[in-house]
Amino acid sequence: MEIEAQRRVTSSERKGNDAVAPMSFEEFFLEEHDRLYRALFFITGSSHEADDLAQEAFAKLWERWDRIDRIDDPTAYLFRIALNGFRTRLRRAKVASRHVLPVAQEPQDPFKEIELREDVRRMLVSLPTRQRAALVLTEIIGYDSAQAGAILGIRAATVRALASQGRAALRAP
Repeated sequence: MEIEAQRRVTSSERKGNDAVAPMSFEEFFLEEHDRLYRALFFITGSSHEADDLAQEAFAKLWERWDRIDRIDDPTAYLFRIALNGFRTRLRRAKVASRHVLPVAQEPQDPFKEIELREDVRRMLVSLPTRQRAALVLTEIIGYDSAQAGAILGIRAATVRALASQGRAALRAP
């Protein structure tokens, strides 16, 4: 291409020498596209996303190209446009993910539930009676330690200690 064969004047050289003709949008695009794309690829991790963001950023810059002389650093402005676009997409994705309907779960196998209950029962049987009672009341039934203590006739602190000891015993190999 004819443009590629000519020596391009960078924005830093242009600032020092006002006699140099301003860079065309096409020249700027050819000079900056690969750097912007690579940066966006590393940020997004997706070549498609990086390409879309780069195209959007160049399109927005092209809309303002007639006022480019008012922008101190067009390259920095281009990167800022692209990164703002990426942040906007992230925000929209987060908001959309909050509104997504839950995926229907496949029906549970009743035999697996029975096996799980049997495993829990076997584990609990291996504990001393007081630890077992504290764990069942607090972890399975859902009482707080004060309510469980009232049921068992012991203090809430004792219930917490027994439940903690029971959990530790269940974790032990």
